[in-house]
Amino acid sequence: MASVRIGLIGGSGLGEALASEGGERRAVDTPFGPPSSPLLHTQWEGCDLVILQRHGDGHVLNPSAVPYRANIYALKAAGVTHIVASGATGSLREEIQPRDLVIVDQVIDKTCKRPNTFYEHAAVHVEFAQPFCPIVRQWLLQAAEQIPDLTVHPAGTYVCMEGPAFSTRAESLLHRDWGGDLIGMTAMPEARLAREAEIAYGMVALPTDHDCWKTRDQATDPEQLLSEIIANMQTATTNSLALIRQALRDTTMLQSTPSPAHDALAMAIWSDKSRIPREQVQRLAVLWGRHF
Repeated sequence: MASVRIGLIGGSGLGEALASEGGERRAVDTPFGPPSSPLLHTQWEGCDLVILQRHGDGHVLNPSAVPYRANIYALKAAGVTHIVASGATGSLREEIQPRDLVIVDQVIDKTCKRPNTFYEHAAVHVEFAQPFCPIVRQWLLQAAEQIPDLTVHPAGTYVCMEGPAFSTRAESLLHRDWGGDLIGMTAMPEARLAREAEIAYGMVALPTDHDCWKTRDQATDPEQLLSEIIANMQTATTNSLALIRQALRDTTMLQSTPSPAHDALAMAIWSDKSRIPREQVQRLAVLWGRHF
């Protein structure tokens, strides 16, 4: 790959931290409306970065209201080739402790209200067996080895629920039975849309609590519990920033190793291309134009 441009999507915690970074904020528009926030163009460790706050300035967008299509389209139009996304999650496993990090490798999609494709006027079927780019994952794990005091789990299945309310205890236990390791609200359709846009996508999950499958002392003060979760999020955010900065110090793997995602549409457009409306081809040219 001739050049690498990395997009950072900040979720709960990390989004607010990234908003304070210096750089040039650019308001943009897309065929799907404006993204969650202006794009912040900056540099870290000598790398070009484009930063987007998933929940908007001031965290005003709940997970179902995030304009996922506009966000991914805007990053693609900005020349982003690889995305590192973050997201606060609940842990479904005793061994995944709050303040740890997880480099997610699988997802179970339980969302039901969100547009989940760019291509509403064509039959486009991307390969999605590995929803998170294996090259980005290995790059992040390689960086984690350089930070000895950081606990980073090398894999995990993320159950993405619709929200915005949290799980019932019955649901939380079911998610564990399914093989879920984490519960969150934002990985989907973000990861699928990134694949449709031929962007390599990885996610660093930030566990803040053990969800409701794990019973707590009923006498626990709710305000104390919330304070603990916020403190866990702050620490996990600091840890994730350290990991990302370490990874950015050496992007050789991203430069030299093509991601399968970068050619995801090569065999995914099943429609007769001559029958796809010309206005749709042009409208989405940023995403699929090179295949026509």
